[in-house]
Amino acid sequence: MRTDFDYIVIGGGSGGYAAARTARESWDHVAIIDGSENLGGLCILRGCMPSKTLIYSAEVLHLAKKGADFGLDIPQAAADMAKLHQRKIDVIREFAEYREGQLKSDRFTLFRKRAKFVDGHTIELDDGTRLTAKHFMIATGSTVSVPPIQGLKQAPFWTSDDILDLDFIPQKIIVLGGGIVACELAQFLRRIGSEVIQIQRSPHILKETSAQAAACVEAAFRGEGIQLYTDTALQNVSHEGQQFTVAFQHAGESITVEAPYLLNALGREAASKGLGLEAAGVETRRNGKIRCNELQQTSAPHIYASGDVAGPHEIVHIAILQAELAAKHASGRPTEPIDYDQLLGVVFTDPQIGSVGLSEAQLKERGIDYLSADYPFDDHGKSILMEAKHGYVKVFAERTTGTVIGAECVSKDAGELIHAMAVAVTLKASVRDLLKVHWYHPTLSEIWSYPLEDIADEM
Repeated sequence: MRTDFDYIVIGGGSGGYAAARTARESWDHVAIIDGSENLGGLCILRGCMPSKTLIYSAEVLHLAKKGADFGLDIPQAAADMAKLHQRKIDVIREFAEYREGQLKSDRFTLFRKRAKFVDGHTIELDDGTRLTAKHFMIATGSTVSVPPIQGLKQAPFWTSDDILDLDFIPQKIIVLGGGIVACELAQFLRRIGSEVIQIQRSPHILKETSAQAAACVEAAFRGEGIQLYTDTALQNVSHEGQQFTVAFQHAGESITVEAPYLLNALGREAASKGLGLEAAGVETRRNGKIRCNELQQTSAPHIYASGDVAGPHEIVHIAILQAELAAKHASGRPTEPIDYDQLLGVVFTDPQIGSVGLSEAQLKERGIDYLSADYPFDDHGKSILMEAKHGYVKVFAERTTGTVIGAECVSKDAGELIHAMAVAVTLKASVRDLLKVHWYHPTLSEIWSYPLEDIADEM
């Protein structure tokens, strides 16, 4: 058995596989270390794919329940959780089996173990085997975090993993958190029939988005019956018998809520513990993320890190881009740092939020002279006939050149619509360039032409 490699990847998720695949283009001897129960990584097994499978089923159910709004008589629509659960398993199995086949191919040496560094060029597997390499990639992802809230650590709360494996409808549930995972799953639970109480500590949900975007989603949530509290101070979590109790401060009042189920969706933390990073000279930040430069090199230059364990964004396509960049750099190929000013983000609530490039807050912080314009979906033909009137589109452009430097979309299918502006931001297109596009009527996409026209008129 070979124990010396050109490149060793710790972690077999999307980022880890991307690093290994890219490294294999330059080297013959590439190893992957993954001691998790199942191969595939967070995105395939417990993140992107299972959650979006379930969220889409809940969206179809929601539309069926609104049949009367479309002139349809649909006598009954309900979630069959056994079938919903099985469909998710069937969908994910296909993705997972494909990834497992890639990892187990003869292109790589796969070790189904956990590993820790014993020095800068040596790792030890949990069976005592030692492996050496010239270069390493750490792509171990993240785990659910438990903030220091009294009683939370001791409580038998659910995580997103538990929600994604549900085969019954919880009658009532408290959701702690207002980030992407918390919001997507809170709406999913409400749509399948659960009574949902959601508690967010920040002034608005989805704090990484604009307050304007968050307000649209908050209005939709409350309209669907989610009992949503924002700008709170969580004080205590307790569990007795079959009941959870959460105490918090809100608007100057002490509030207590109860439910038989509790989802802790207060965030994730880097899975950097137990890797022996100190022995390899790899530094971490106070939040546990591995400190990297713009080429994903750690404080030990031959060791790289990517994805959730490194940051700054917990997004699968960023993990892949970082991993590919790192493997190319390690092998001496030409590389360029990732331009996070082109960052693309999507939140799969309904309405969805899509954003790309610089936000308005970033533009103001940097002192960039810009023009902006927006347009609401409640005055747009296609969205009106679809009963999808929540939200708006907004475009940001440099004042002198008209170059599009950012955009925001809150709407049905915003995750699809935002890609038109992602192309513009990436290619540095101007608003006048985009107005040459044939924006077909009636489509959701043609709404982009209205703020583009407004900015062009103002230049």
